[in-house]
Amino acid sequence: MKYRPLLFVMLAINTLVPLNAQDWKENLLTARARSGDNVLSLLRRYGLSGYPCNVDFFCDKNNVTHRDRLLSNERYMLPICVAAYNGRSIMSTIEIDDWKKAERIKAFNNKALEQGLRPESFIDNRKLWVPIHELECESETPDNTPTTAQVSSTTIKGLHGELSLSKGSRKFPIFGDTYANTPLVDQKLKNKVFYLISGHGGPDVGAQGQNGSHTLCEDEYAYDVTLRLLRKLLSHGATVYMVVRDPDDGIRDGMYLECDKDEVVWNNQEIPFPQRERLLQRTDFINKMATKHLKAGITDQTVIEIHIDSRSVHQHIDVFFYYKNGNEASKKLANNMQAVFREKYENRPDRRNYEGTVTTRGLLTLTEAKTKKAVFIELANIRNANDQQRLVQKNNRQALANWIYEGIIRN
Repeated sequence: MKYRPLLFVMLAINTLVPLNAQDWKENLLTARARSGDNVLSLLRRYGLSGYPCNVDFFCDKNNVTHRDRLLSNERYMLPICVAAYNGRSIMSTIEIDDWKKAERIKAFNNKALEQGLRPESFIDNRKLWVPIHELECESETPDNTPTTAQVSSTTIKGLHGELSLSKGSRKFPIFGDTYANTPLVDQKLKNKVFYLISGHGGPDVGAQGQNGSHTLCEDEYAYDVTLRLLRKLLSHGATVYMVVRDPDDGIRDGMYLECDKDEVVWNNQEIPFPQRERLLQRTDFINKMATKHLKAGITDQTVIEIHIDSRSVHQHIDVFFYYKNGNEASKKLANNMQAVFREKYENRPDRRNYEGTVTTRGLLTLTEAKTKKAVFIELANIRNANDQQRLVQKNNRQALANWIYEGIIRN
């Protein structure tokens, strides 16, 4: 199991339960919940939410579900055991012979000290924190963390996006069982970084349309097209971050995609309800990673955000594009995408005119993202019956992804 860097934020000093050298696995660390906390947000502060067994353990010990809001200022038992450090070694303290595991536990404690989660080092106060996932989740790998077999020798200084590999067949669980295997076709997009955002998600399903007895939710169809684009980019060697993620929904071929609200943002972050907070969560992550890639010498970085519009049921619209105001690279990319769509329509048997536009607009993603390029795409009017065919037919969703990709690689 590889150690995943922990994402900590400042938290009030925790209370340690009394130590018992004989039964240290029953000595659990407790912490107070903040206002608005749920299970995942509390565990996320400790870098624990990526392991399902930690979530299950927390819910079982505290008699809550993973979606429950926690009571503000109430103490909850964390999936962290507290052992009496013997002053010699972690391995002898908890009676293990796995040096790598001991190093992970040491790093966990040191990071907690660094971030103010614990008042003293385990060496000074003789209280060693041992995460439950190190004891009971031997087969688990945290979400978004590469297994040994997935790490590429061409990974850019540890910045791996969706873990694209340098050769051979690769499996990406995010695509689901049917599409997980994603062969590397070529390295056409090597050293290019993409951040893909499918609109809305989590508490906000976005626009909705009705097709017979079926409700169409914007976030589900935008997500499916975005996943298909992700797969295209990975197959050509790109480094890609799928910012909005669904733990259950891979690429789906059905016409009617079930609406749900379980999407999260990279590193299993819960999506907040307020719109501005939700959007800034995404751009903050993108800007953090873009800065790291820039320091690694990677300048070609692109944000693509995919949505579905909602207008009068009688109004048909073609795919249209927004670009970052005053940014010629973004404008060129949007124009290239539009040109591909126009050509595809000209080659259709009915030769219907394509009327998708390219304009600028002060959308938050376009204004806040610090990447070289950013394009915002609207795929259809989800309420229009003709436009809905662009969404509900799997071949049309794949065509949308293919054509967007062709626009990306056009010079």
